[in-house]
Amino acid sequence: MGLETPLFPEHQAMGARIVRFGGWDMPLHYGSQLEEHHAVRRDAGMFDVSHMRVVELEGSGALAFLRRLLANDAIKLREPGKALYTCMLNERGGVMDDLILYHRGAGLYRMVVNAATADKDLTWMGSQAAGQEVAIQPRRDLAMIAVQGPNARRKAAPLLPAGLERAALDLDPFFATESGDWFVGRTGYTGEDGFEIMCPAEVAPGLWRDLVYAGVTPCGLGARDTLRLEAGMNLYGLDMDEETSPLESGLGWTIAWEPAERDFTGRAALEAQRRSGGSRRFVGLLLTGRGVLRSRQMVLSRGGVVGEITSGGFAPTLARSIALARINAGLGEEDCEVEIRGKAVSARIVKPPFVRNGKARIPLG
Repeated sequence: MGLETPLFPEHQAMGARIVRFGGWDMPLHYGSQLEEHHAVRRDAGMFDVSHMRVVELEGSGALAFLRRLLANDAIKLREPGKALYTCMLNERGGVMDDLILYHRGAGLYRMVVNAATADKDLTWMGSQAAGQEVAIQPRRDLAMIAVQGPNARRKAAPLLPAGLERAALDLDPFFATESGDWFVGRTGYTGEDGFEIMCPAEVAPGLWRDLVYAGVTPCGLGARDTLRLEAGMNLYGLDMDEETSPLESGLGWTIAWEPAERDFTGRAALEAQRRSGGSRRFVGLLLTGRGVLRSRQMVLSRGGVVGEITSGGFAPTLARSIALARINAGLGEEDCEVEIRGKAVSARIVKPPFVRNGKARIPLG
């Protein structure tokens, strides 16, 4: 048996198809992945993301520790509630994980890391924190529900504890508010507006049922993947890993190069890669021929292999097949081909995201 979130009985009661993901038994869908995808783009859907690990960092040395640990600079979080997307790197500049960091007050931070890398992340952070004034504590007592879509905030806010509803509705994107053990961030992984709600595990099933009653559609991992792919958002283990750097993963914007004296882990390797000018590019692909783009298919141009798809699939919003790919430097937005079942099929290199806020962001003609 795999690990189960506090919401697992709810998934079973709703007839979800359960699959193993990162060691956890999680819902793939509740009957129609396509309908769940469209619910998020057009109205409101929700995901059980309690398998992800919430980690608290506290202490007088927490900021200095985070400035060394992460490629983005935690000093940007100048006010409580502000959130920051960043990568945690190894010494070679490879991505150990991507995560969101929240500032909660003086010497207080919260991060949310990926489920499959959580144990590795905690071991790494513990080794890096030796001798520093920072305590690192995973919060296994919390559950997490992501409510996403154009109507998500309106439907979810009235179900929050007294005092949080107004504060949550007033949040700017990439900010959070909290009360007791409830924590609400205006963040997400779908390319739509919404909340990520962290709450005590014991109250999560009641919140889930209340959200269903309010008209929020339960969604599984299948829709979460097609939504994030359309939004051009990386998936750890496919689009990035310990052998690829942020520069090769479309995440150069998450690296804070200034101030130059901030010596974060992996900086020397990234600077060498940047100086070489040979980093592979991370791009989007739109299939213009027939077929479906999948991970590990080869990208072709001018008769040769120029890259590889990292993740791909059918995009329900566009009714087309799309992918993220790592290709040779020097190629622009141009026509190319993808090898599908031994045949070269026409495609076009584009700049992600493909979809944001329910609208196509790339030309489909």
